[in-house]
Amino acid sequence: MIRFFAILIFLICFHIVSIPIFFVEWILGKTRPAAREISSLRIVQWALKVITWLAGVDLTVIGEENVPKDVPVLYIGNHRSYFDIVLTYARCPRPTGYVAKKEMLKIPLLSRWMKILHCQFLDRSDLRAGMKTILTCIDLVKSGVSITIFPEGTRGKGDNELDMLPFHEGSFKIASKSGCPIIPMAITGSSAIFEDHMPYVRKRHVTLEYGEPICLSELSKEQQKAPGKYVQSVITNMLKSHTV
Repeated sequence: MIRFFAILIFLICFHIVSIPIFFVEWILGKTRPAAREISSLRIVQWALKVITWLAGVDLTVIGEENVPKDVPVLYIGNHRSYFDIVLTYARCPRPTGYVAKKEMLKIPLLSRWMKILHCQFLDRSDLRAGMKTILTCIDLVKSGVSITIFPEGTRGKGDNELDMLPFHEGSFKIASKSGCPIIPMAITGSSAIFEDHMPYVRKRHVTLEYGEPICLSELSKEQQKAPGKYVQSVITNMLKSHTV
């Protein structure tokens, strides 16, 4: 329980310190909005790296050179743990918004940081609201902001890392309508940090692999009809290589 309480105490302290930081960031945003975006990103990434350290995560990163630093992208990954967000967001080279469930709006201060960082809140029970979220993400990508989405729609809970839920095809409209490349992410071992034995946080090894960029316009016509199925197959093959 020591790691759990250490993370909890850090989060409480970070949120308390965030109150005056929000004011400083607000002033900076009035005069230098681009600088505010980068400073907010780095502040949150620092906090996530501290959480990773407190959790004792031994992280192996593969293929990070596949992530473009000069253009926005759509990150697509498998999802089994809250730590998937912690580990991947800490490594984003440019402003990036995550698509999260709308329930996250109820968490004070955290939701404020998420809004500053262009995160979008998805109502999974409202199809029309979901489409509006996708359209907002398309506009964000066109403005230079990367987007991360876990298109299973929820965390996978199967015993096998390969037991993924089908990817929602609607998520891929972000790439098809904006023209941005897709960066597939394969994450192995993240649920062993926390979800497999809540509320304990265990020191575990996690592998995070970034695949080569995928341009939907370069796929075959059949693949373009169901890009989610194709990208999921790419991620599945990456996950299989982690267990060899």
